[in-house]
Amino acid sequence: MASETTSEAPNGGASARAEISPEAGVVVTCEVRGTDDPASAAKAAADAAGLAVAKHMGALPKQAIAGEGSYQGIVGQSQPMLDLFRMLERIKGSSATVLITGENGTGKELVAHAIHDLSNRAKSRFVATNCSAFNDNLLESELFGHRRGSFTGAVADKPGLFEVADGGTFFLDEVGDMSPALQVKLLRVLQEGVFMPVGATEQSKVDTRIVAATNRDLTAMVKEGSFREDLYYRLHVVALKVPALRERRDDIPILVAHFMARLAERDGRQKVLSQRAQQHLMAHGWPGNVRECENEIERLWVLSGDEGVIGEEHLTPTIRNGTRPGPGPRSSAGGEAGPGMVQISSRTLPEAVETLERAMILDGLKTAKGNKTRAAEALGISRRNLIRKVQAYGLDGAWNDKGKA
Repeated sequence: MASETTSEAPNGGASARAEISPEAGVVVTCEVRGTDDPASAAKAAADAAGLAVAKHMGALPKQAIAGEGSYQGIVGQSQPMLDLFRMLERIKGSSATVLITGENGTGKELVAHAIHDLSNRAKSRFVATNCSAFNDNLLESELFGHRRGSFTGAVADKPGLFEVADGGTFFLDEVGDMSPALQVKLLRVLQEGVFMPVGATEQSKVDTRIVAATNRDLTAMVKEGSFREDLYYRLHVVALKVPALRERRDDIPILVAHFMARLAERDGRQKVLSQRAQQHLMAHGWPGNVRECENEIERLWVLSGDEGVIGEEHLTPTIRNGTRPGPGPRSSAGGEAGPGMVQISSRTLPEAVETLERAMILDGLKTAKGNKTRAAEALGISRRNLIRKVQAYGLDGAWNDKGKA
C-alpha cells in the first residue's frame, strides 16, 4: 500500500508530495506557486521534493525539516549537526547509556540535556557534575554521598548525586579525568545499579540513566592503561560525537545571529556586525568552539557601546589579526624566537599582555599535557584562576590538535 507525505519548501514557493510503494519506489510530484521564473520554480520544486522525501523516510528531525535552524535548543544546520540530530531522534525514548565525545566548548552538555528531554525520564531530574572539578575524595562524596562522621567535617548525612538523580538522568562531564579507583565504583553502578556511600555499611540502589562526556581519546587511554576497558564498553553503548566549530563552518552565521538576537532581547536594542567583522569571524579557527564564539559576540556587543554597527576594531586581537593563540615563530624584534618566546604584534599594551598571557597558558597546558593542576603550579597561579583564564580566552580543548585539555 502506497503511503504519502507532503512537504512545503522553507520559502513557501513550492509544495511536493512523495509516494512510497514497493512496486513503484519513490514517486515525487510537485506543484509550484508564487513564481513565473523557470529557474526559480525548478529550484523551489527540488528543495520541496527533497524535504518531502527526507521527511517521509524519517531522515531528518522535525525541527530541521521545518527550517528552524535548531533542534532541542542546539543551533545548527550543517551536515555534521544534522547527522547528530538524526542520532538523537533514533535514541529518543531510550534509557541506554550514552557517551558523548568532542572538544571542550562544542556543547556536549546541551546534547546531554536534549537526550534527557527526549527520553521517558524527561519529567524526572537532570543532574550534572564535572569530574575534573574535584579531587578523588571530594568527587567520591559528591557522587555517592557520605554518612555523618565518615570524615572530618562530615557533620550530617549527605545524599550523593546518584541518589539525587534517581529515576532521572545523571550527566558525568569529563569522565576521562576520573581516577582508576573511582572508575571501579562507577562501573559497579552501571553494572548493578548499586553503590556504597562514604562511611556507610549498607549499599544504596538507584535507577539512574548515565550520560557521560569527555574531550579525551578514551580508546587511547584504554590502550595505555589509564582508563578501564570494561568501563569504556559500559559507557560506549551509544556513542555521539559533537563536531568542532571548524568542522561546521556553515553554522557560524546562524550561531552569530542566534547570540546577537539573544543579546538584543536582553538589552532591548538592535545591532549588526560590519561585513569586515563577519569575514574575520568566518576565517577564525575557533579553538574554543561555540563557547569561544559566544564569548566573542558578547564581548563585541559590550565593547561597541551604543554603536549600531559593530566594527572589526572591537574583535579580539587574535581574531582580528588572523592568528591562533599560542607561541609564535619569531620574537617581537623579528629574529628567531627562542623557547618560550612569542610574537607580539599588538598595537596596545593590554592587547600585548593578553597575547602573552594566552601564549603562556597554552604553553603551560602543553607542557603539562593538559593537566590543569600541574600547569597552574608551573605558571604560579591557582588552579581556579587558571580555569577561569582558560574559559575567558576560549582555550578549552586548544592545547593540542586533539583537544585534550
